[in-house]
Amino acid sequence: MMSLFPSAVRGVWPVALDPPFPLTVGFLGAGQMATALAAAWARTGLIDPARSRAADPYPDARAKFEAATGVPTLSTNAEVARACDVLVLAVKPQIVPAVLAELRPVLTPRHFVISIAAGVTLDTLAAGLGTERLARVMPNTPCLVGASASGYTARAAADADLVGKLFGAVGVAHALPEHLLDAVTGLSGSGPAFVYLFIEALADGGVKCGLPRATAQALAAQTVLGAAQMVLQTGQHPGALKDAVASPGGTTIVGLHALERAAFRAAAIDAVEAATKRAQELGKKS
Repeated sequence: MMSLFPSAVRGVWPVALDPPFPLTVGFLGAGQMATALAAAWARTGLIDPARSRAADPYPDARAKFEAATGVPTLSTNAEVARACDVLVLAVKPQIVPAVLAELRPVLTPRHFVISIAAGVTLDTLAAGLGTERLARVMPNTPCLVGASASGYTARAAADADLVGKLFGAVGVAHALPEHLLDAVTGLSGSGPAFVYLFIEALADGGVKCGLPRATAQALAAQTVLGAAQMVLQTGQHPGALKDAVASPGGTTIVGLHALERAAFRAAAIDAVEAATKRAQELGKKS
């Protein structure tokens, strides 16, 4: 059974014993991220699946959400808001204005709204909802396996503490000034896709050199996992850890040279910057 707090978590809260858990959480949008969060929070006892709710306009999405989380779904966002105290806004940024307009008439002082919509500012949410009980979070999909990397900000200290507990229980959660959250979107929000691409490329290299596909993929994924754990657990700079592997005239330095010729590091930096700028653009459109 997975521990309530994975080893990378920076918090020490005894969540299962700490009121007001388990929460009644309403998910406005039942896509991949909402499903990952709901499943993880249900598994760790942070939410009560039977009393929580979700809404999504697509029947297939609702069916998949219910099957993965045990959380019932409803037909409208307003129904979800009436049933739940904490609302997770998990829709695409361009849909946010319509959802805010639907929610505003039914919101009460008991409601706390957590937005994971990329680029949508707290000021935009406050103007649309008429409330200050708001938080903005950028999680990522590894929350499903208790290894999320999130950045968050909230208007009130008490609400920030609750967000830290929720997202700290499914990975590592960093409180940050709001103006840095678009960079979090570009780095850790989009980053898993960049890492998956790297793992796939490493595996392809292994296959090219004769390894069976399944073996190559397993070795590539474990290599990335182990390297990440070395960075986190030793506290050493990645460059120092890299140098420790690259012996003079050996295999690793030749491979690193090949990556440098292909501008690997510049491409990774460009990917994060491009994703960050896109998050900013989406926020302005919303």
